[in-house]
Amino acid sequence: MSTELGIRPGSPPDARRLRGRLRRTRRRHRAVSLGDVLTDAYVLVLFAGMYGWALVSEVRDYLGSPSGRQGDPGDRYWLGVAAALAVAGLAWRGLRAVGPLVVSPAAQSWVVSSPVDRRGWLLPRFVVLLVAAVAGGGLVGLAAAVATGAGGATDLASSAVAGAACGTLAVALAVVAQGSPRRAGWARFLDRGLFAAAAVVAAALVAGHLTGFSVPPPTASLAWVLGFAAAPPVVVAVLRACRALPSVDRASLVSGAQVADAAAGAALLLDPSFLTGLVESRRWRSIGVVSSRRFRPLGRFGALVQAELWRPVRHPSALVVWVALLLTLYAVAVALPTLAGPAQVVLGFLAVGRLTGGLRAVGRSAGLRRSLGGGDTVLNLAHLVVPAVSVVIWYAVSLPMVGAGVGVLDGVLVLGTVAAAYRAATRPPMKYGGVAVDTPVGMIPVDLIRQVVRGPDVVGALVVAQLLWP
Repeated sequence: MSTELGIRPGSPPDARRLRGRLRRTRRRHRAVSLGDVLTDAYVLVLFAGMYGWALVSEVRDYLGSPSGRQGDPGDRYWLGVAAALAVAGLAWRGLRAVGPLVVSPAAQSWVVSSPVDRRGWLLPRFVVLLVAAVAGGGLVGLAAAVATGAGGATDLASSAVAGAACGTLAVALAVVAQGSPRRAGWARFLDRGLFAAAAVVAAALVAGHLTGFSVPPPTASLAWVLGFAAAPPVVVAVLRACRALPSVDRASLVSGAQVADAAAGAALLLDPSFLTGLVESRRWRSIGVVSSRRFRPLGRFGALVQAELWRPVRHPSALVVWVALLLTLYAVAVALPTLAGPAQVVLGFLAVGRLTGGLRAVGRSAGLRRSLGGGDTVLNLAHLVVPAVSVVIWYAVSLPMVGAGVGVLDGVLVLGTVAAAYRAATRPPMKYGGVAVDTPVGMIPVDLIRQVVRGPDVVGALVVAQLLWP
């Protein structure tokens, strides 16, 4: 065995020979044929192409619509810039959460924990990531050029080059941060910088609209400038990532694999609690130590409300997201006046969802409810106070950009948003043995769909009511 793997006394195993032996072993036990793999790949490419082209077509129609129907063209352009910056921040945060280098559970136990050459073992994965980043970034840049109306071959090529450069830079920097997590404080602030830039652009858009000043979009494409400016950092980041491969420890590989497995389970089983539970537990563990406060003697209900009030204080990210979604609503109301009403309902539901952590914890843990006492009704009402107050504040603050006055519809929307947040937070664990209906398009799991849309179904009804209300 040692001779086959090229192991010499006092030297680590050869990663290439070990990988080849594992590949031959997998081939002997493989139960999936090449045709099945190609079929799955074809389905994924087909769906990605269909939905991607539909999204590009919608964005292109929106940006090219007349000024009187969808707002000023400059406002629409800068809203797209703010959205692109926010999406880039989310992509960077997801890339950092996953790894981006991950290994299988078997490799974590039997390979990564052994004295195998870490760089030789991780280098093929890093190369695959770079190839995927170049291809994916180029496609995203090409889609962005088509969506913005670029018709020339030069504009399309420049956008593809800029997208590929940005994707490669992001992956390489993420690997550098994964190799030195204690010294990569800049990685934690990069997504915050992207979110802050998106907020600044959106705030400038809203302020310019309120003051009667609109910034026109640039007349020339900046893709070539972005591509050439990103070339030197891309080379430096790739070289530093190669040098950082030996220092990627087992803990970071395991942590990223947990997030990837949770995301895959949430997508496969249609249960987002797999991923949200892991993210929430990590977020609370990152705080480490909190200062205790003495509650006022207001009974069980008052103590629970006070504890729920301290939750966003100890971790203010929910309040930050609440304010960011409010700014998003204002920007949408400026650049997309026809969608201001539906955006008020949908974004309000997302904003209050970040403040229902206590309600989710109580609703999904029978042991916690028994330890707190007081009955389920008292517990649910106590943890519903903060979300209900936040909904009232949301509609009061967003009313100037959506409606001219307070009416019956606003009361219906407030109560409906609170009900939607309550339904979504108190959803029981998923059950997969429910009723399915045989239709001409196949079997439709009605009970599974009902569980998935618990909460968003009320939001959809509110959007329809707002559109049809006289």
